[in-house]
Amino acid sequence: MTSTDGSAASAAARPADAGAPAPGRDRAGSAAPVLAFVESPVQLLNILEWAHGAGGGARTTVVVLSPTDPMTRGQLRRMAELARGEGHIVRWEEAREGPLAPLQTIGGLSRLLRKAGRVVIGDPFSRYVQLLLTLTRARDIVVVDDGTATMEFLSQLAGGERLVRWHRRGGRPGPRDLAFAPFSAAARRRLTPGSSSRTVSVFSSMPVQAAPEGIELVENNFTWTRTRFGPPRITKGADLVGTSLVETGVVDADHYLTAVAALAAAHGATRYFAHRRESTAKLHRLAVETGLEIVRPDLPLELIARRGPIGHRILSFPSTVVHTLPLALAGTGVEVAVCDIDPSWLTSHASPRAQGFLSGVTGTARDVHRLRSVGTA
Repeated sequence: MTSTDGSAASAAARPADAGAPAPGRDRAGSAAPVLAFVESPVQLLNILEWAHGAGGGARTTVVVLSPTDPMTRGQLRRMAELARGEGHIVRWEEAREGPLAPLQTIGGLSRLLRKAGRVVIGDPFSRYVQLLLTLTRARDIVVVDDGTATMEFLSQLAGGERLVRWHRRGGRPGPRDLAFAPFSAAARRRLTPGSSSRTVSVFSSMPVQAAPEGIELVENNFTWTRTRFGPPRITKGADLVGTSLVETGVVDADHYLTAVAALAAAHGATRYFAHRRESTAKLHRLAVETGLEIVRPDLPLELIARRGPIGHRILSFPSTVVHTLPLALAGTGVEVAVCDIDPSWLTSHASPRAQGFLSGVTGTARDVHRLRSVGTA
């Protein structure tokens, strides 16, 4: 395996009370501190995009709630370097290192939470983030993309449903879900504009079918990425983008590997850009059975592709990149093609919502070439 180196939708938020400060400002009228929480490299990328554009160049304190996965940690450290280079403060928290880590992390953040006038989050489904939302007094909350999960978040919020990740939807809540339910419900209320003194906005490159009244939708078109990186050198070959659908229990591993082999053979792909959550065992098997070069990126794929070299065609299964890569690579001539997930590939315990959600990811993608599902018989 190899690794790499390095229209705005608008639904205006409700007007503020006459005596209340504007969002993101304290009562003296000066800019209130901006506090962001991230748990993945893509979330941090989109916070940089937000700060560059919709955030008006806001200097942000970014708190990294570090996961335990080595690949994710590595990409987050590289993204943290870029954030510091843009003038932001990055605070790295070992938020999952031992049973007492959550209490220590939250205790250490209490002062920042009290002072923040605006809180930016990347994963509204995260229990960590939901708990932190119940502790802040910030009147301005911004949600930036955590990939296609943003689509599901807005749909659930509009329907008044409890917040559940799409691949777990339809399942019975476990003991931990029930114990955390009061905090989740409180966080959902904080994310729903319900008073004139609080605003909620979503900064997204995803297509939005429905959003609660009062939420402002702001388009992310990857201006920061295109400004800082590229244009890339484009090769004659094709590249294939991996997915963690096997790891999340949605797609059967044998069907997935056969589909990857068929797709690579049909389009002459030579490289496979692994998702950060793909298992080493699966990637090794994929390399042996397909002959593809496995690349484990050290940055989000939007930055890797923009920096190049990249194939003239990028092949993907339904995932976030079918929405983000056409924006990041706009004007380069690179074609992004998406291959549907055949229903027969799904595991027996995949969520009943899985096929509809994945079809929606593909069907709403703009500026991509649609490929028929490849056979795996």
